[in-house]
Amino acid sequence: MILLLASILFVAIGVAVVTALLGSAVFQFMNTNEDGLSPLEKKCQQIANEGYNIHAIYPAANTEDLPENYMKRILYLDNIWMKECVAVLPADSIIRIANNVERDIMHGE
Repeated sequence: MILLLASILFVAIGVAVVTALLGSAVFQFMNTNEDGLSPLEKKCQQIANEGYNIHAIYPAANTEDLPENYMKRILYLDNIWMKECVAVLPADSIIRIANNVERDIMHGE
């Protein structure tokens, strides 16, 4: 009797673990796009790309030395980058975004 209850309990635990793993995989698949980035990470990637492009045009310039329209844009991008990306995303996401910016710019993607 006890052996039967133990085997039923073991099977139930196994089914629960498999269900949790499959549910996690489906949830992750639904929340990422073709780049493996979440929607927030994708938005932050676009912010980082635009900021990097401005820095690529004026590599040695301080913010104050930029033309006014670029200065305003880079300050705006920096503000939303800090509030919407750095403050919210984990460090590994920020690092992945930074690595993608360098790769995208270097390879002209």
